[in-house]
Amino acid sequence: MVEQEGGGGSGGISEEEAAQYDRQIRLWGLEAQRRLRASRVLLVGMKGLGAEVAKNLILAGVKGLTMLDHQQVSQQDTRAQFLIPVGSLGRNRAEASLERAQNLNPMVDVKADPENIENKAEDFFTQFDAVCLTCCSRCVMVKVDQICHKNGIKFFTGDIFGYYGSMFANLGAHEFVEEKTKVTKASQGVEDGPDTKKAKLDSTETTMVKKRVVFCQLKEALAVDWSSEKAKAALKRTAPDYFLLQVLLKFRADKGRDPLPESYAEDAELLLRIRNEVLDSLGVGAGLLPDDFVSYCFSEMAPVCAVLGGVLGQEVVKALSQRDPPHNNFFFFDGIKGNGVVECLGPH
Repeated sequence: MVEQEGGGGSGGISEEEAAQYDRQIRLWGLEAQRRLRASRVLLVGMKGLGAEVAKNLILAGVKGLTMLDHQQVSQQDTRAQFLIPVGSLGRNRAEASLERAQNLNPMVDVKADPENIENKAEDFFTQFDAVCLTCCSRCVMVKVDQICHKNGIKFFTGDIFGYYGSMFANLGAHEFVEEKTKVTKASQGVEDGPDTKKAKLDSTETTMVKKRVVFCQLKEALAVDWSSEKAKAALKRTAPDYFLLQVLLKFRADKGRDPLPESYAEDAELLLRIRNEVLDSLGVGAGLLPDDFVSYCFSEMAPVCAVLGGVLGQEVVKALSQRDPPHNNFFFFDGIKGNGVVECLGPH
């Protein structure tokens, strides 16, 4: 869990750090920044989305960030991965990203780990306060989420498929504080009429309210039973992006990769077949995802990485600082429409 440090001065933060993080301390408070400073994060997958998340967490001022990726830099990585310098083809992605990542904020302990996450033992994850996965298979996501859930570690996962982006969070039983505008009574005689006795919002005064929310695990969120009457009613309000994610994760599992522009015809045909299989197995109609979805889910789009990386980084910061309500539990971004939606999906 997040380390609770004591210390003198500005609540355990040095004068140099207080100056570096002055703007965000003014935004979310010294206590939130102190929690961030005590937190270590594991970030898996250093493609375009991973680079955006790394940048945001390093600039926010976490204690340490470990970037883990066993893959080598490819030509595709040059499209959206700005931490990898020119001439790095063939190098390990995490190691190639290290220098530029560290230069963003020398106060953060940034490390590169070139190993495969599938080879990591359970105790490896317990050194972190939060784990964020990108570019991982469904089975790896579920396995790591279960480890994090068991050990009280905040879990996040995110992916980009062309114009579509998605993230999921499992914070367990999460407590946080939220700033609320105080409700005050209007003074007698200030106004005439019955409204003088009604409670009014005073925008000049705020108070901090403690709240608690419980998250479900990823395995449960991906295994919603859509056959019940309650689920069928909810289906009408559920973003189709949830089902698109299931299709794309199945493609990744079957092919061991994401859809590639250079094999568009073959991959598009396979995506349509997988759509029919997945939606049929979930008990929903294939009409939820019209055929044209295949035109927009190839490669990583840099602007989509920036948007989703901003949201994902923000959610990690909120969870570690225990400040402001988190997204529970999915967030989907549609780059075609230019909008995002939060969906709470699970066994209940």
